[in-house]
Amino acid sequence: MSETSPDIDDLSPSEDRTVDAQADGFARVRQAHESEMAEDYVELIAELIEATGEARPVDMAERLGVKPPTVTKNLARLTRDGLVRRERYRSIFLTEAGEELAEACRARHQTVLSFLMALGIDEEIAARDAEGIEHHVSGATLRAFEAFLRSRRKYR
Repeated sequence: MSETSPDIDDLSPSEDRTVDAQADGFARVRQAHESEMAEDYVELIAELIEATGEARPVDMAERLGVKPPTVTKNLARLTRDGLVRRERYRSIFLTEAGEELAEACRARHQTVLSFLMALGIDEEIAARDAEGIEHHVSGATLRAFEAFLRSRRKYR
């Protein structure tokens, strides 16, 4: 006779906490995935404006490796969310909220990148890994990365 998995109501308090912690972890990952697109887009828009003076959907599509209609759809969402503004036949502009988000993303990316490189990871690999980690790292972990980096500077 095969055992079946226990009913959720039959779990001990410690097992119940484990289930709750796991559910919370998955919920945080889902939330990070939802904000990932917005963060990538505002960060890229800021980079393009800084590098070329403008952010055009065609340039964004090329850099992101997606089709222009995907960029158009996502820009509509970002406009709705108050992060960008668009003017017909003109570039894309960040709102104040978009600029703040872009700056926070850049800072978080730089911290994660610096941390990975401090561990001895090759810059190219660290840059690629940081692009994914930056969206999922908690504030507590990010502060620990920053403290680690500050402590290394003191002892050099």
